[in-house]
Amino acid sequence: MPYSPYFNPEYETLTRPELEALQLQRLQQTVRHCMNAPFYQNKFKELGITPDDIKSLDDVSKLPFTSKEDLRENYPYGLACVPLKDCVRLHSSSGTTGNPTVVLHTQKDLDEWANAVARCLWMVGSRPEDVFQNSAGYGMFTAGLGFQYGAERVGMLTVPAAAGNTLRQIKFIKDFGTTVLHAIPSYASRIYEVMKEEGVDPRRDTKLRVLCIGAEPHSEEQRRRIEENLGVKAYNSYGISEMMGPGVAFECPEQNGIHIWEDYFIVEIIDPVTLKPVPDGELGELVITTINREAMPLLRYRTRDLTRFLPGDCPCGRTHRRLARLQGRSDDMIILKGVNIFPIQVEKILLKFKEVSTDYLITLETKDGNDIMTVDVELSQLFTDDYGRLQSLEKEITRQLKDEILVTPKVRLLSKGSLTVSDEKKAVRVKDLRKLF
Repeated sequence: MPYSPYFNPEYETLTRPELEALQLQRLQQTVRHCMNAPFYQNKFKELGITPDDIKSLDDVSKLPFTSKEDLRENYPYGLACVPLKDCVRLHSSSGTTGNPTVVLHTQKDLDEWANAVARCLWMVGSRPEDVFQNSAGYGMFTAGLGFQYGAERVGMLTVPAAAGNTLRQIKFIKDFGTTVLHAIPSYASRIYEVMKEEGVDPRRDTKLRVLCIGAEPHSEEQRRRIEENLGVKAYNSYGISEMMGPGVAFECPEQNGIHIWEDYFIVEIIDPVTLKPVPDGELGELVITTINREAMPLLRYRTRDLTRFLPGDCPCGRTHRRLARLQGRSDDMIILKGVNIFPIQVEKILLKFKEVSTDYLITLETKDGNDIMTVDVELSQLFTDDYGRLQSLEKEITRQLKDEILVTPKVRLLSKGSLTVSDEKKAVRVKDLRKLF
């Protein structure tokens, strides 16, 4: 008997009126539950509102925003809505500067999280017969355990390879017959580079067919290059640790936007300056309210991620709204000579050129009172040592970057391996030395 295309058909295909009715019911329950946290009690008092004021979905705009700074200032348990004895796990950010952000989970929260990730994996074709390999770190980083339990919920044989040790990753992929792989985009590119060095042809020597990528902004050009190199279909995953990690939103087989699970979240897109909603289809900051969480629900959490709603229904049959590919973060925006620039704009241009690899670094410096942008990018192994071609390529990349970002950067083409690549962490794309002066 063939499998259903839906993991949770009763929720994934709700009509909009049914979905909105469920959202309102869960929102009202969540708002009342939030009153167990002194943080939200004080916020509601400051705004002069009570849970009874939330009578429709539009009333979400009456609720207070929550920020990463709020979580840090109330570290570690200040936003808990249940006693600690009812919590079974916490995850936190790295906390390299100041307090980390801590998120608590009850057993029900973990079960719902596993269901959400399983829904995502099932949507892109993962089935119990598959072998799933996870190259994310296990521990405080949510992608490791989040994908692990979701893959187990689907019923797949799981390979918890964890982060790093690329040669071992490739051995596992080959020996265990891995068909579904999770990796951040920069590391997926790294796996392919090492495969080439080791003489491994991913199409001939592996069974890979599905790749789940996320955790760092990436362009459509990078996604397509990864697909071409590894011989897979690569699907965008969106997760944020303050929500639950992976499982917040995911691409379907149409690869045209990410479905955000509206039975778990209420979604707004706002102007990050005015904090007012932007018209549908316009770029703005993603704001999320959890409506299906016990330990630590969050109201109107400002993700700082920039995206927009996509119009129309999806051919896959799921009724949950779709978000466009993330365009970066409002707090990662580069302002250079009065121009707003996002690193993903630079990547989009670089990856149009087959002669360069996916590894690049943007450096911002101040020299003689002027801000200067330098773009270092590694050459791919396709490029031959030809000085004339090198100069021509630098000029053409510079021209296209200027057309895209409206300022002229200095482009430097580097030999393969010149930039430091980590097997375990997100790729560093911007180094702003101006902050040192």
